[in-house]
Amino acid sequence: MAALIVAGATQPTRRRAPIRVSRLVTYGVLIVGAVLMLLPFIWMLLGSFKDNAEIIANSTAWLPQVWTFENYARLIGGLNFTTAFANSVIVAGACVLGNLVFCSMAGYALAKIDFAGRNALFVLVLGMLMIPAIATFVPLFVLVTNLGLSNSLPGMILPYLVTPLGVFLMRQFIGELPDSLLEAARLDGAGEWRIFAQIVLPLSKPPLATLAILTFLAQWNNFLWPLVVAQTEDRYTLPVALALYSVGQNGTNYGLLLAGAVIVVVPILALFLFLQRQFIEGVASTGIK
Repeated sequence: MAALIVAGATQPTRRRAPIRVSRLVTYGVLIVGAVLMLLPFIWMLLGSFKDNAEIIANSTAWLPQVWTFENYARLIGGLNFTTAFANSVIVAGACVLGNLVFCSMAGYALAKIDFAGRNALFVLVLGMLMIPAIATFVPLFVLVTNLGLSNSLPGMILPYLVTPLGVFLMRQFIGELPDSLLEAARLDGAGEWRIFAQIVLPLSKPPLATLAILTFLAQWNNFLWPLVVAQTEDRYTLPVALALYSVGQNGTNYGLLLAGAVIVVVPILALFLFLQRQFIEGVASTGIK
């Protein structure tokens, strides 16, 4: 017993490693950055419970003097909210589904199938990434009009079913998959469609989640294209309906705008929280910065 006590006494006590100053500085900078990014959203949320007169009179105040749900009531009751929300869900959902299917197919072909002109086609995709979207706006509108798709949901969906960014993202990830895995499947008699559906897609969950979030974010917030294509109120998406409804003869109703912004942000936050792990993995694996 005495020997054990002596042995225990002679062992040096372990001390916790001191936290490095650089780590504390990093955490501090990240916390400050997070707070600065959250402040506009907090102001937007609190402002949605103010009336328009209070916002104009004192826009720097954070807490409402009188809490009111009138903005949300007017937004849902006065605006054709259900139709606009449904249109946004249909347009964004269809674009997300189209990009997941067609961009992954194009990415697989450019990454793993050897055919004539593959490199030239990929250079063309990279070139499309460099062209501003507004430069193709007029040709797209003329094309959609000639197809008879103006003032329709397909007219809003068709130009964005496939995006150069989605093709690039999927090509970069699928290109990193080992060729030996695909060759083994081919030796077992699997065709390209089966390899794509049963091997490539299950391994591509991170970039697919990243592509889904980016596409949904872009189409859910898209304002200019639906504004031009939609010509009647029953075809308006939520951003267009909110912008047109909140601007009246007496000026802009900022309370309605803030309440509408809160409603628009909620689905995006819910989707990101649901797919955040795959989103981070996808960004890290595809080299998007």
